[in-house]
Amino acid sequence: MTTEEYQDVVELLTAQHEQIKDLFAQLKSGNGDKQQLFTELVRLLAVHESAEEEVVHPIAARAQFGADHLVAERLEEENEAKQALAELYSLGVDHPDFDTELAGFAEAVTAHATHEENEEFSLLRRQYSATQLEHMAGSVRAAEAIAPTRPHPHTGESALANLLTGPPLALFDRTRDAVREWHRKSDK
Repeated sequence: MTTEEYQDVVELLTAQHEQIKDLFAQLKSGNGDKQQLFTELVRLLAVHESAEEEVVHPIAARAQFGADHLVAERLEEENEAKQALAELYSLGVDHPDFDTELAGFAEAVTAHATHEENEEFSLLRRQYSATQLEHMAGSVRAAEAIAPTRPHPHTGESALANLLTGPPLALFDRTRDAVREWHRKSDK
């Protein structure tokens, strides 16, 4: 068995938070292909947030009395992030305002990740066993496998909205990604 098979949901999501922060740092530094880095950031954020909304937030809301308020705050932050990410995506990496807008977005996403880690993830660790947290990681991976790869801010941030709209949007996004990748490779 691989280490990933023993990884719990908190470890999985925290590792993804680190990947996201690393992509922000790479984009800020100007090292590497800016479009490729931003495309990876968009994909990771869209998949990550969708899986959290489907799996993690509903479980955290049920974990303890009053936790639904905590989760509502995270969902509001995620909805704002979807809007901002969609705007950045529309703006494009070559726009003169992109770097400034990205810096503000990175700050908000980092603050959101800190809130999740300190509040929601701590709650999960207190309320669920190691085995339950490992099973949640498996559920998150399954949700990520069928999640959209682009922000779709008008679809909502509830688990039900993600379950109803996620798979068709994911199919569309992944088809679009494959066509763009094919064009990128054929243009070389």
